[in-house]
Amino acid sequence: MGIERITLDRKRRTVSLTEQGALSGTMQVNLHWTAREAEPPRRSARDQFKALFNPNPFRPVTLGQAATEPLAVDLDLGCLYEMTDGTKGVIQPLGSYMGDLHHSPYIRLSRDDRSGAPTGEMMYIDMDKREQFKRLLIFVYIYDDTPAFDRTHAVVTLFPTSGPRIEVRLEERAAQARSCAVLLMENKGGEFVITREVRYVYGFQAELDRLYGWGLQWQRGFKPSGT
Repeated sequence: MGIERITLDRKRRTVSLTEQGALSGTMQVNLHWTAREAEPPRRSARDQFKALFNPNPFRPVTLGQAATEPLAVDLDLGCLYEMTDGTKGVIQPLGSYMGDLHHSPYIRLSRDDRSGAPTGEMMYIDMDKREQFKRLLIFVYIYDDTPAFDRTHAVVTLFPTSGPRIEVRLEERAAQARSCAVLLMENKGGEFVITREVRYVYGFQAELDRLYGWGLQWQRGFKPSGT
């Protein structure tokens, strides 16, 4: 029985799709996340002192409102692409840049999940057009003012048409980060190499662009209502 899953982490950062024989058909890219359980508030020294001298042992000392409300987390999956002819662009829900699987850039985002549903968000990449890809950067960002990456368990998984799936977990508690470059696929002289990046940034797509030298022009965008 062959390997069912390859996990890219700090010990193993790269995998060759060429060596895996995963260069044909439609590769799926899935983002799935769940909210971390809210942590109870810590007792201050003053609260602990008050608890020792509470005159009514059956009446709890108020320590502030516990974080029991469910977390509203909206992570989005995106892709910066650069083609061998020099064409560059982005695939993302923001601005409805959903892409096209049958025409350039041969990448399509299926839907925008705003709740962390079991199916998550799915992107499709036509690997039969691989020779037209120079590099693809798979990234995840937080939409609007939802909680940061330290409040979620997120995983990005590639499903090639053959060979094992490739998984990257976003486990670092980057409390202030708004975006994360997850995976970079590069065409290195005909060999397609996937590299784990997991680089958190405090800004959004424009900062990822600067970090990787894409050179696109950015402006503030919004999601269409009802998507």
